[in-house]
Amino acid sequence: MVTSDQRRRQLARDKYARQQQRRAEAQRKAKRRTTVIAASLAVVLAAGGAVYASVQFLGDDAKNTEETAGGEPKMAIEPQGTYAMSLATNEGDITVTMDAAKTPRTVNSFKHLADKKYFDGTKCHRLTTAGIFVLQCGDPEGTGMGGPGYTIPDENLAALGTAGADGKVTYKAGTVAMANTGQPGTGGSQFFLVYKDSKLPPQYTPFGTIDAAGLAAVQKVGAAGAEGGQGDGAPKKPVTIEKATVSAK
Repeated sequence: MVTSDQRRRQLARDKYARQQQRRAEAQRKAKRRTTVIAASLAVVLAAGGAVYASVQFLGDDAKNTEETAGGEPKMAIEPQGTYAMSLATNEGDITVTMDAAKTPRTVNSFKHLADKKYFDGTKCHRLTTAGIFVLQCGDPEGTGMGGPGYTIPDENLAALGTAGADGKVTYKAGTVAMANTGQPGTGGSQFFLVYKDSKLPPQYTPFGTIDAAGLAAVQKVGAAGAEGGQGDGAPKKPVTIEKATVSAK
């Protein structure tokens, strides 16, 4: 017969075993993240500093898996309509006008995620102030590693004209475009707001335009610079998307 003392010791051993298993799994995930970051940095260097998202689109974040399980959402918007994405941030409101006729799957994805409050309470994790001038947002982890658990195709890539001899086009101030890993069809939830004309390869879906007040707010964040005085890093003036909504105009 098992005594209560023996039972307690057995439960303690079982608990310890579960803790060790969770710790080992966490270490494996951390190793995978490190590998992805290293690979993404290699892409950036090869592309001459292009905007990227060092993202695992595997949905291993609990929020990602729970909210977007099942892959890219079914089309639920009017493909010929115009939509507005409103971002209420601690640094001011930003309104992005989106043309569903040109980027239907991108707009549909943002509507899907915003309706599920996916962006609410998330930080804009990256600011660049040298060569390219963008504020990057849309990662629920705030690290550049987060994604919705699915990818969407590139759209509207010819909208910015033909690339020059340097292989780049101008993303004008006020443009909003999708971040990706540097490979085709790897957009997820991360996007960037261009606050000053920037030359980039035409491989980032331009899907919206910021209103004047929103652009001014992003420009103030850009003027404050990145942490540590670097040309690329977390914004010195932290930006949190308090609430995001997408609605037809």
